[in-house]
Amino acid sequence: MKSFIPALTACLLLALPVFAQLALAASPWKRGIENQRQADLGNGTFLNPIFAGDRPDPSVLKDGDDYYLTLSSFDAYPGLPLWHSRDLVNWEPIGHAIARNVGSIWAPDLVKHAGRYYIYFPARTGERRSNFVVWADDIRGPWSEPVDIGLPRHIDPGHAVGEDGKRYLFLSGGDYVQLSDDGLRTTGEVKHVYDGWKYPEHWDVESYSQEGPKITRHGGWFYMTTAVGGTAGPPTGHMVISARSRSIHGPWQDSPHNPITRTVSADEPWWSRGHATLVEGGDGRWWMIYHGYEHGYWTLGRQALLDPIEWTSDDWFVAKGGTLGKPLKKPSGDSVGRHGRALSDDFRSGRLGPQWAFFNPAQDEAKRLSFGDGAMTLQGKGTAPRDASPLVAIAGDQSYQFEVMLDVEPGAVGGVLLFYSDRLYAGLGSNGDVFVLHRYGEERPAQLPSGKGGKLWLRLTNDRHIVTLHHSRDGKTWQKYGVQMEVSGYHHNVAGKFLALKPAIYAAGSGRVHFRDFRYRALD
Repeated sequence: MKSFIPALTACLLLALPVFAQLALAASPWKRGIENQRQADLGNGTFLNPIFAGDRPDPSVLKDGDDYYLTLSSFDAYPGLPLWHSRDLVNWEPIGHAIARNVGSIWAPDLVKHAGRYYIYFPARTGERRSNFVVWADDIRGPWSEPVDIGLPRHIDPGHAVGEDGKRYLFLSGGDYVQLSDDGLRTTGEVKHVYDGWKYPEHWDVESYSQEGPKITRHGGWFYMTTAVGGTAGPPTGHMVISARSRSIHGPWQDSPHNPITRTVSADEPWWSRGHATLVEGGDGRWWMIYHGYEHGYWTLGRQALLDPIEWTSDDWFVAKGGTLGKPLKKPSGDSVGRHGRALSDDFRSGRLGPQWAFFNPAQDEAKRLSFGDGAMTLQGKGTAPRDASPLVAIAGDQSYQFEVMLDVEPGAVGGVLLFYSDRLYAGLGSNGDVFVLHRYGEERPAQLPSGKGGKLWLRLTNDRHIVTLHHSRDGKTWQKYGVQMEVSGYHHNVAGKFLALKPAIYAAGSGRVHFRDFRYRALD
């Protein structure tokens, strides 16, 4: 009988779905703040992602011995988060570069020119599209108000300085335009300079979508590193390509090693890998930072990945990290502080914590907030999460749990969510008397009557896409809500917008909700 049990266990494991088997395996990552996974394994190696969670379109700047990075922030404000590192693996947050909502922010480029820092980025609303720039003399701010530089038909600006000393922006579709010397406006007309490398027709991609040009000057050449193949869609679509030229004005010659990086099979640990920036490490080794979707976890968004490259004898470069499924030798450099950011919040700082951002806020959204007596008070807005501008945070773990205490005033509704967009979310809310279930971006019941308010605790667990909800009246005795959900489909390939499923809290209705003691913990 004893010999039968291991055999039976092995058979059951073989019968389990792949994702379930992965859930039973021990985590290969080291655990840090709040048990969050971190890349640095502490033995001279690291395991991707270097930034877990929704960290798309990473743009990295080497500034002496320091590295700075920003990312697409889309509809979340404050936006354009800024991070600092000394080794390209361990990163600490240092602030945000924009507070005023100018639209959904895509694919920024962080650069330094003549002692000043600039971030170029496209932004779009339902009515208009444009490109903007913000600047600062200190990377930690203050940052300027966004300056509209136009170019409504282009995205993904990449800054460059030519052999003539002039400044340029390279754009989607192989175009470029000259900038003024101060970098705050365009001069002249947009010109087409590069058609892009063409992949074989039989490859499964989303679309051609030539985007994200980043210009690197190295060894007498200008290198244009570009993304093609679409951003999401089939796991094998997105990729990194390269071309080079002696002059910023071309002609541009395709690399014989294209694609530099591509997901070849959906069996690989990282899907849709692309949108790379080249950067030199402290020991002279070179790297690409780009994004990718984790196998089976489109919901986490595009995560930031670090891939070693080598320069060839004929001055091209090739990727050496393979599928990024195994630990790699770390770049040299000192670690800075504690990697990452805590998501828990006791709301005693007197201001909105840096882990939080409003989804698509109005220009005066901050007026809804007040602090005191260990609580963050949020004035209700709208009738449901879809029009309440929830506060969202970025989670990078496959499995996690969070809880919060709510004191709901009469006329208000407050709750906890996994929030993708104003059209797709899941969670639980209450008016203090009765509950409302949020599922598929809908409410059940469709509308709550005005309640008399009350105090309660809510807990949400996302265990590899299985969502359970608990509530309590004293924070000690918890009751499981009667509906559970599966949310693996709450992602871009279903709902568009290139977003991620994020922990969130909200306040709707005419009253206020007082939030206390938000606690987050990743689960193994």
